[in-house]
Amino acid sequence: MKKSVNPLRVLITVLVVPGLVATAALPAYASTFSSDAQTASSMTTGQSLSVAATAASTTISRDGVTATSDAEMAARKADPARELRVEEYDASGARELGDDYPWPYEASDDEGGGLSPLNYYYRECVDFVAWRLNRDAGSTSAPWKYVWSNLTPNGGNASAWASNWKSHGWPTGSEPVPGSVAWFNGNHVAYVKAVTDDGQVVIEEYNHGSTHKYGIRTIPASSVALFLYAPPR
Repeated sequence: MKKSVNPLRVLITVLVVPGLVATAALPAYASTFSSDAQTASSMTTGQSLSVAATAASTTISRDGVTATSDAEMAARKADPARELRVEEYDASGARELGDDYPWPYEASDDEGGGLSPLNYYYRECVDFVAWRLNRDAGSTSAPWKYVWSNLTPNGGNASAWASNWKSHGWPTGSEPVPGSVAWFNGNHVAYVKAVTDDGQVVIEEYNHGSTHKYGIRTIPASSVALFLYAPPR
């Protein structure tokens, strides 16, 4: 007599046995965990990866990292040549030579630039010297002690500075003095940085030779037409 087959047993056999076979065919992995590290090691590749438990809680510092502001982006779009001026100035080494002019990146008059807070055109010889006279008087931010209207009200061009000094009654002379203004006949002024032992003059200037850049030179005192001594403080 043939035994009847229980349908339920057949169903269980069909479902369970293949699963056991498939599980046995899978590669085996060994994992070890400790309080300070997690390691996963593959027996098939012989490779392992260790991840410190503290890594998950590590916070990435973003100190000093800021996004470009809308105002900065607008300034770049309004003056696309500014970035080139920044690169050129930084590469010139002017800061290392002693330049402390606050506006070295601004566009000059030839580049369509405007007036500095001292009311002279940016990066002109007169603006640089006016800045130095302010700095020496302890005025390094607004309200400025010397601006166009009270320093050279009779004309801002370098050629007019000597007559402005005379109009003010401020002293001038042929002897170089540190902190004074070196006035040249060729429509140029510079700042007297120092006087050497042999009587030469170390001058700092902007826009010598129409470059609109900072420069420093040592020249004979006799090459300066007149020295304009610092205004009374």
